[in-house]
Amino acid sequence: MRTDEGRYEAVASRDARFDGAFYVAVTSTGIYCRPSCPAVTPKRANVRFFPTAAAAHGAGFRACRRCRPDAVPGSAEWNVRADVVGRAMRLIGDGVVDREGVAGLAARLGYSARQLHRHLTAEVGAGPLALARAQRAHTARLLLQATALPATEVAFAAGFASVRQFNDTIRTVYAATPSDLRGPRAVRSASPGRGEDGPAGPGGLVVRLGYRRPYAVGEMFDYLARRALRGAEEVIGDRGRRTYRRTLRLTHGPGIAAVAERPGADDDAGWLECRLSLSDLRDLTAAVSRVRRLFDLDADPRAVAERLGADPVLAPLVARHPGLRAPGATDAHELAVRAVLGQQVSVPAGRRLGETLLAAYGEPLPTPSGGLTLLFPRADTLADASLHELGMPAARRETVRALATALAAGDVELDAGVDRAEAERSLLTVRGIGRWTAGYIRLRGLGDSDVLPASDAALRAALRRHDLAPSVATTAEAAWAPWRSYAAHHLWITAAPRAETAAPAETARAEVAPLHAARRPA
Repeated sequence: MRTDEGRYEAVASRDARFDGAFYVAVTSTGIYCRPSCPAVTPKRANVRFFPTAAAAHGAGFRACRRCRPDAVPGSAEWNVRADVVGRAMRLIGDGVVDREGVAGLAARLGYSARQLHRHLTAEVGAGPLALARAQRAHTARLLLQATALPATEVAFAAGFASVRQFNDTIRTVYAATPSDLRGPRAVRSASPGRGEDGPAGPGGLVVRLGYRRPYAVGEMFDYLARRALRGAEEVIGDRGRRTYRRTLRLTHGPGIAAVAERPGADDDAGWLECRLSLSDLRDLTAAVSRVRRLFDLDADPRAVAERLGADPVLAPLVARHPGLRAPGATDAHELAVRAVLGQQVSVPAGRRLGETLLAAYGEPLPTPSGGLTLLFPRADTLADASLHELGMPAARRETVRALATALAAGDVELDAGVDRAEAERSLLTVRGIGRWTAGYIRLRGLGDSDVLPASDAALRAALRRHDLAPSVATTAEAAWAPWRSYAAHHLWITAAPRAETAAPAETARAEVAPLHAARRPA
């Protein structure tokens, strides 16, 4: 899809693989669509292509009401790229511009606002404010169509600074008023905090989380179920009809996300149903972004399969588990602590340690919901904790405290837009954290698609079962990049759950653990 002719071929074939990778605008109608839009294919002379919805808005096009191009999966490119544009796109998706403004976004990236605007405009056709405004418009449409909130409350919940800005943006993006978007089918639900059936109550707000097919839904729920911490997470229901529920620590208050295992059946891109119960709807954008990262919903499974499926070792594994994802995390700080807890123990034992930590230091939810009663403890809480309840060796307790101190002080940064290589280097300065743990945090906590823990003993054992040498790094470096994280999960799943032993305890100098200590991520 590097040329307009290639993009037009994707549009002519209504190829859903490229939904979110680019957008197609039709000059004769003034509308922009996703590539898989079911409308009649426009003439080539009337078509323009844009890398983002915001770029299409800036050129004067409005969103198609038939294919809803604002609801497509995000581009997998932004999760892969490590440059300033990729990092900025991840932070904008997490709602940083809404919370901290363009100046705050630029400061996080180490650029001036003008430099950042220039980089983004050159790469994606829109500056940070325009990208954030397009995201707000999508959030506002969702709230207008899924709730009966007054338009004024929708405007501020979506992140707009004023009702006038909200109205102008809705007209620009959708060529409609907020009332037109709402229509006669709006769900009759109370405003946040005014009743138990509202978006903040137990009923919650239902959103569809789009993904590119195929998606190994069952394998993802299996992975999460084996690691769910009682009190903060739960998986309920029978296989094929399960629901994963967990608590979320968000800027304006706690929330709960519940994602159903049932895959979408009426959307070309596929979707999972997510019910969000939020203390404050201003956290909606961030909550959706974090659940998407956990379930790796912006991945491009066909690109992964094309690369890994060409390898004779991985080809049968890729065929056996089409659409296998690399699970992420809703909170990188939580994931980092859990990775340390899981050193030198099995996954069940690591889960029990996590549950003990949660019970001792977790923050109670204001209103419990089913089995969900706690938020994972903050880093500053763990920095001063004795951790004697865990029954771990003193050295590992000290590693947890040292990591928590570094996270609380900002010496280790693990936000969505951090430089992943720099974050790994910072983690390695924490006593007790070695290469494996830092790499695993980078893989799951930061969503890096190209991490292969070559010293991992479970992975090396899987390779031996395929009659390969234990050293993976040299061969896999070229053959599996940039999807080495997915290669690792394909190899790990061949051992699960019989070889689910976590990483051994590490020191800052330890890089390769003994082969006899089979390891699995916590």
